[in-house]
Amino acid sequence: MKQSNFALRLQPSLMEEARQLAKSEGVALNQLINVAVAQMIATHKASQYFAQRALRANPERALELLRRPRKGESSGSDDELPETVDFPRGAKQSA
Repeated sequence: MKQSNFALRLQPSLMEEARQLAKSEGVALNQLINVAVAQMIATHKASQYFAQRALRANPERALELLRRPRKGESSGSDDELPETVDFPRGAKQSA
């Protein structure tokens, strides 16, 4: 793996926090910074991916799919909740 050097300027308080975190995680400060940058890149890429997917979304089609019964399920009114429900003793009833 090719490596490159970069002079990183951090505020002293941030540098101290990073050192403490690296120590508590048992890793080198360089490794901690590498992982942090990799996480930020992955988060950004995931955000871009979902934004692109959202542009292609078809909410009407999605709702249509959600309303369809699954295989083996009835699509009739027998899956509706009854008007009254007999709760087991001690069960909390919401009003």
